[in-house]
Parts: sequence; C-alpha cells; structure tokens
Amino acid sequence: MDFGKGGLQLNRALAGKNFTAPKTKRSRRRIDLSAASIAALKAHRKRQLEEWMQRAGLWRDYGFVLPSTVGTPLSHRNVVRAFKDLLERAGLPQSTHLYNLRHTCATLLLGGNVHPKYVQQLLGHASIALTLDTYSHVLKGMDGGIGGALDEALGQPVIV
Repeated sequence: MDFGKGGLQLNRALAGKNFTAPKTKRSRRRIDLSAASIAALKAHRKRQLEEWMQRAGLWRDYGFVLPSTVGTPLSHRNVVRAFKDLLERAGLPQSTHLYNLRHTCATLLLGGNVHPKYVQQLLGHASIALTLDTYSHVLKGMDGGIGGALDEALGQPVIV
C-alpha cells in the first residue's frame, strides 16, 4: 500500500498458507485508488495500529491490508460470512457472491466512461474481449445520449 502515490501494488498471491508469485505478469499490477478509498484505508490502518499495540506479542505483520485479529490471512469462510452479513444489512440478495463485485466494478467504471483498456488492466485480464463480454453488463440508462453523441461527432442532427 502506497498512500503517497495513491495506489495499491499487487505483487504476490496467497495459495493456501504460502505466498506465491501471481499467476501471470498481468496479475502483477498497480491499482489506483480514489481519495475516498485512501481516506478509508488510512482510517482502517490507524485502527489496526491501535489493535496491534493491544495485542503485542500475538500480532505478526505479514503486510495484509485486511488481516485476521492476529495478522494472519483471513479464512475464506470468515470473509464470506462477513460479506453475507453486509448483504443482509444492505438489503441485497444473499445469492450475491463476493466475486460479483468484479463485474459490478467493471460495469460501473465502463458506464462512467473509464477507458475499457484501463478497466482491462485493473482487472488483470489478458484480453479486452474478456473484460467487455464477461465482466461488463448493460445497465438501465447506459444507452442514453447515443443520438446526441452522433450529432456532436458529425456536427449536425442525425435524421432517421
């Protein structure tokens, strides 16, 4: 985590209990974070440091952003349980999977006019086709402005 540069560097993966190199070169990447995300992560880090002080001797720092209470990786089961609790509090379907957030992220970024190649890079995809065909979805209102965009590009109203 590099708060000064406003991003997160992905350079290792956790396979079981061991660190490994990410699957592909594209998996090793930098992710730019919004100012709100950085502020939330800084506040989280501050709380984390306070907890570490209380757990002196029990805590081991492995460099995780979201570790267990003793610094080790979170178990998949605990992550899913916490996610299901968040879904319930938000009134969202329990059938939603954590992995669906990648689809949501891609769709919202593309709908917000973020360049598709950047979204591809962010998700670590080798192919733009995978990003666009699998991870992006059409939301209500995304088609708005097509006629206006053509008018603007051509410099005159399009008559159909």
